Amino acid sequence: MAQSVEIKCINKSDRYNIHERILNIGGLNNDGTRWKLSLNAAIKGIEDGEWAFYVSKAGRKVNVIIVKTSLGNKYLKTEADTTETNNLLELPECN
Repeated sequence: MAQSVEIKCINKSDRYNIHERILNIGGLNNDGTRWKLSLNAAIKGIEDGEWAFYVSKAGRKVNVIIVKTSLGNKYLKTEADTTETNNLLELPECN
């Protein structure tokens, strides 16, 4: 069964351009240390059933899913929810 993991930060190739790619996702381990994964490692972990990522928005879990561009490139995004904001792209920058 996949481990449910909260994403708390991201790194993008251009922080202020919504069309740029997420390069890394990150968060906190139970012991308070930080973790960070490349986009490719995160996608592989989801596909292999190792992780199920989510973000928290207003106290709710919003699942992160893999989608493909029209050219077949995989990327991460949150499932549709009741907000109009992009829950994943609005996370702070990972250190």
